[in-house]
Amino acid sequence: MTTVLVVLSVFVVLIAVLVGMSVRVLREYERAVVFRLGRLITLKGPGLVILVPAIDRMERVSLRTVTLKIPVQEVITRDNVPVKVTAVTYFRVVDADRSIVEVEDFLAATSQIAQTTLRSILGKAELDSLLSERERLNEDLQKVIDQQTEPWGVKVTTVEIKDVEIPANMQRAIARQAEAERERRAKIINADAEFQASAKLAEAAEVISRNPTTLQLRYLQTLHEIGSENNSTVVFPLPLDLVRPFMGGQAEVSTATQEHARSVWNAKVVD
Repeated sequence: MTTVLVVLSVFVVLIAVLVGMSVRVLREYERAVVFRLGRLITLKGPGLVILVPAIDRMERVSLRTVTLKIPVQEVITRDNVPVKVTAVTYFRVVDADRSIVEVEDFLAATSQIAQTTLRSILGKAELDSLLSERERLNEDLQKVIDQQTEPWGVKVTTVEIKDVEIPANMQRAIARQAEAERERRAKIINADAEFQASAKLAEAAEVISRNPTTLQLRYLQTLHEIGSENNSTVVFPLPLDLVRPFMGGQAEVSTATQEHARSVWNAKVVD
């Protein structure tokens, strides 16, 4: 009786071990790549998966999107500027069979492909393009990496350049360039403003020349503007008609003086 119980116990344990070896439960985002005597059979999962003990071997593959951080890469741009670039890649497995059969470790392989492609693509771009055209560079990186990982059943959805580290001397040069650009814009805006103001002043002068009374009105408006401020300055317009006789007399005196000097000089020349 004891022998029978021992044999039964061993049989039950053996059955439990075989069941544990043959039954697998896969989550919704997992798939099972099963090899039977070394040959690939139908993809299984999710849910309950039954395996033949000692004959079937299973590899779990996750179909979720993987976030892969690309380590810092030292890149020399097309205009010979050394920069350090970090990026991130988002990819997922779309064909679990090929991700196991076609490549040994698709995660490590995708990481290496992303690093070499990053150095290759950014090495063909200039520094200005690297700083201002990241969206285009991201698209180029995504297309190139996706083409190389497609045979592995891996789909690269997005590649983003996270950070670009520039040498300190180049940062100072870029700052000087930006300052010069802003000064150029300021001078252009100032010149444009002067041009517009001169055009308006020319139009105003043409209008005033038609009717001199408008000049007196402008004087009165200027007095009003000055009087509205808190100051002690008083400006009073003096009509030019009152000053013109004095200016004419001074002009006659100046003419007479010139004539006298000319006659004295001629007398000396004759002598």
